[in-house]
Amino acid sequence: MRIVRFLDDQDQIRYGCNLENDTAKLLEGGLFGDFTESGVSCRVKKILAPVEPSALLCIGLNYHHHARETGYEVPKYPILFMKNPAAVNHPGDPIVLHPACMKPPEVDYEAELAVVIGRAAKDVPASEALNYVAGYTAANDVSARRWQGKRGGGQWNRGKSFDTFCPLGPELVTADELRNPQNLRVSCALNGRVMQDANTSDMIFPVADLIAHLSIGTTLMPGSVILTGTPSGVGFARTPPVYLMPGDTIEVTVEGIGVLSNPVELQK
Repeated sequence: MRIVRFLDDQDQIRYGCNLENDTAKLLEGGLFGDFTESGVSCRVKKILAPVEPSALLCIGLNYHHHARETGYEVPKYPILFMKNPAAVNHPGDPIVLHPACMKPPEVDYEAELAVVIGRAAKDVPASEALNYVAGYTAANDVSARRWQGKRGGGQWNRGKSFDTFCPLGPELVTADELRNPQNLRVSCALNGRVMQDANTSDMIFPVADLIAHLSIGTTLMPGSVILTGTPSGVGFARTPPVYLMPGDTIEVTVEGIGVLSNPVELQK
C-alpha cells in the first residue's frame, strides 16, 4: 500500500491511499496498526510528511563510494547520529536557510532511503529485522557542514537539526509492497541537474543490519525513522563545492517511492 498523510479541506490530518489528481481514498485505523480502506474519497489540500517520527536515527558514511569521496575509511560499525524531530519538513515546503549557515554558505543536500519502524524492536536479529518495518519513504538529510563539524563541537547533531532540515515523503510505501530495500535507485537533482545517482546495493550496512545493530539493548519505538545514509555526489565533496542557495529546488527520488521536492529560501 502507498500511504499518504495529508490535510483535508477542513485542515484535519488524514491518512489515505490511491492518491490521484489531489484525491485519496481515506484509510481507517492507525499507521502502526491495521489500516483499512473506507471507500470514501477525500480531496488532498496539502501533502504532509508521512510520519511524525518518535526518533530520527541517522547513519553516516553508509555507501562505499560516498566514504571514498570524503576520504574516510569504510567504517567497521554503523556511524549513528540523530536529528531533532522538529527538523521534519513536508514535501513542497521550503528548506529554510538560517543566516547562521550562510556566511559563507554551507548547507548541503543528502538523498536517502528512510525506514519507518512499525512495532517496538529490541535485540532483533538481522534475519528478522525487516519484519519490524512499517514502510519506506524518501528523505533529504540537509546538513550545515560547518555546524556539523567545528561549530557543533565535533558532534554532527547540531548541523543536522536546523528547522526544515529533514524533508520526508511524499508517501510511505508499506514493507509488503517494497520487499527488497537493497536494490533501489536513489538520486538527487539540484535545479534539474543530477548530483547523486546510486543504488542501495552500494550500502556498507544493509537495512536489516542497521535495524539489528540499532536495536541492541535499545528499543526502537514505533514511528522511529532511520535515515540509511547518502550516496556519493554531495555538495561539499565537489570541486568547487556546491551548496544550497535561495531560489534553488532540490529533488530526491527513491525508486518505488517517488519524488520528494523542496524549494530553498533564506529565513526572513
